[in-house]
Amino acid sequence: MRTHDLGLLMIFDAIMTEGSITRAAERLSLTQPAVSNSVSRMRTIWKDELFVKEGRNIQPTLFAQNLWSQIRAPIQILNDAVEPHQFDPATSTRTFKLAIPSAVVDIAWQPLRAIIEAEAPQINIHAVPYTIVNGEQVLNDAEVDLMIGSSNLNSVVIHGQYLFTPEYVCIMRKDHPLAKPNMTIDEFVDAPHLLVSLSGDVTGVTDQILAQQGKQRRIAMSVNHFSVMPSLVENSDLIAVVPPTAVEEAIFSRRVAVVKPPFPIPGPQVSSFWHKRQEKDGGLMWIRGHVNKIIKEHAINHYAKLEQYFVNG
Repeated sequence: MRTHDLGLLMIFDAIMTEGSITRAAERLSLTQPAVSNSVSRMRTIWKDELFVKEGRNIQPTLFAQNLWSQIRAPIQILNDAVEPHQFDPATSTRTFKLAIPSAVVDIAWQPLRAIIEAEAPQINIHAVPYTIVNGEQVLNDAEVDLMIGSSNLNSVVIHGQYLFTPEYVCIMRKDHPLAKPNMTIDEFVDAPHLLVSLSGDVTGVTDQILAQQGKQRRIAMSVNHFSVMPSLVENSDLIAVVPPTAVEEAIFSRRVAVVKPPFPIPGPQVSSFWHKRQEKDGGLMWIRGHVNKIIKEHAINHYAKLEQYFVNG
């Protein structure tokens, strides 16, 4: 695109936004004759009348309406990029892409949607599948704006903010023989285990702790998402070591029994990550602040409530 074409599109966007050449000139800090001359050039280049005078205002033609529907969002993105501190959620039409585990979507999406409808009704939020192995790449390649997860990214161009550290629990069906307090480590090891693995690896922090004690559990089944876990343990002899926030509906509705493992199992830290180039991006700062706050507050409330649901005999 030629430089003058982009300049015309910026003026065109201002006219469409304001519905007046005079107000558009004020918005752009230009004179009215300068904006009028630009409109004449637009009409010649785009071969359309564009605006029809109606009293003190103007009405766009069908061509102008169709053109604006295509360029409005990209123009807003350009404005946000060159003036990051001028981000206005009330008028922004940006689309944010977040690489995020399905369990975190369950936690964050409903309260986030309420905030968007109240503060930023034209903003779009798209969830992208989260994988541990390619976290740095999708941020480097600008495929996503923000990533939430437990990746251990060690890069000078990836910034992060700690959110919380999950403390794993063990879930099983309510009448399972191990649905009792003080499960022993041998009972734990001998039971068939269900594992969620986002990467396909069937070892985790639990297995590392067991290995230090010279023990090994049997992963009888693995899945790649948390939503299926409650029904599997409800209807089988399987037990599962999980971050409780990932299956909290099943725990808090008492569909499954929740037991403390025979040894503490701290999960990997959950953090949010973004690329250094977006450090001062006002839009990303806005969405990041809301997402981080929702997740941190949810974790605090969740673990405060969880204690009363453990099997106590």
